[in-house]
Amino acid sequence: MTSDTTSPFLTGWAHTAFGKAAPETTVEHLMAEVSTAAIADAGLEAGDVDAVFVGVFNAGLSRQSFEAALVGAGQPALALTPASRHENACATGSAALYAAMDHVQSGRARTALVVGAEKMTGVGNDVVNDALLGASYRPTEEDAGSFAAIFGRLADLYADRYGDPREALSLIAAKNHRNGVANPWAQMRRDLGVEFCSVPSEKNPLTAGRLLRTDCSLVSDGAAAVVVTTEDVARAARRRVRVAGRAQANDVFEVAGRQDPIGFDGARRAFAGALADAGTTLDGLDLIETHDCFTLAELIQYEAFGLAEPGKGGLVVAEGVTQRDGRLPVNVSGGLKSKGHPIGATGVSQAVMAALQLTGEAGDMQLDRASRAAVFNMGGAAVANYATVLEVA
Repeated sequence: MTSDTTSPFLTGWAHTAFGKAAPETTVEHLMAEVSTAAIADAGLEAGDVDAVFVGVFNAGLSRQSFEAALVGAGQPALALTPASRHENACATGSAALYAAMDHVQSGRARTALVVGAEKMTGVGNDVVNDALLGASYRPTEEDAGSFAAIFGRLADLYADRYGDPREALSLIAAKNHRNGVANPWAQMRRDLGVEFCSVPSEKNPLTAGRLLRTDCSLVSDGAAAVVVTTEDVARAARRRVRVAGRAQANDVFEVAGRQDPIGFDGARRAFAGALADAGTTLDGLDLIETHDCFTLAELIQYEAFGLAEPGKGGLVVAEGVTQRDGRLPVNVSGGLKSKGHPIGATGVSQAVMAALQLTGEAGDMQLDRASRAAVFNMGGAAVANYATVLEVA
């Protein structure tokens, strides 16, 4: 249980636009853009940072590895600061963030910088597809041909058990794209509408099984950064967000080896653990930023988080519960679906989006009420699961 006196705080953040960066832009450039910006946003200087934690998936997306050292290469003022790189598939950003929070809570640092980044558009689609497929269990899942196809198989399992989720998936896609219009950093700021997201077409073809293009997150470039501090450092910041609770839970890597492949048990345990650690419940949350790598993922997460009974997740979005004006808005930022999904940046970006809401700095995205938020980021098909509760401090 995280107590008030040992809780880490977020005191500064920065975010690049997500999308297709210029060909000459590298991961080093993306990280440099957000590193000093986040430090300055926290009212600190580079010399105040005790350690740097970097999240970059890479997996063949870039020839340049050793990304921890790239922060100092891009920002010489950080070149001598201890730095480490963390990777956990699509939860890479959260892996770096959790390592930084552990470092601060342990007393080994007062201030840590977390940087998540990815450059995905500089290589061919075949390279991107193979890199992402590496987040599956290749011995038994590589034959799917793509990571999207693995979720396509899960969609078929869901349909066989509960009925075709097409309507729910379309409502989720339309919701997130509509929300993304207000996000200045989003890759696709376009309200596509439910009808477009419902019917296969030339512009919205079937991508994997019953999943349409609008059910799949975007290939993106981008970076995000946050500053994590102790409470005494946070007191001097112009504003701060407290990490009220957090939990990480893993599930069996091979999807077919799980008792229930569409139960997302690891997500359930992580989310419940974070709520318990924060001493709150679903009713105590004002918003959720969750990992909608595919619309099916968000649908199943509704059920794993306890918003709906198994097979009833579609009712949550159909009845407006997770719309931005609903009882518990989900992905007001547009989520991965609209904002984009640069793998290493995603978990950090989600924390930034939640922090903006809690501090009233979300601009056109701002909700009327936002005092406590949950963030959920997962790696693979809900294999590595990270849930975090943030609140106004």
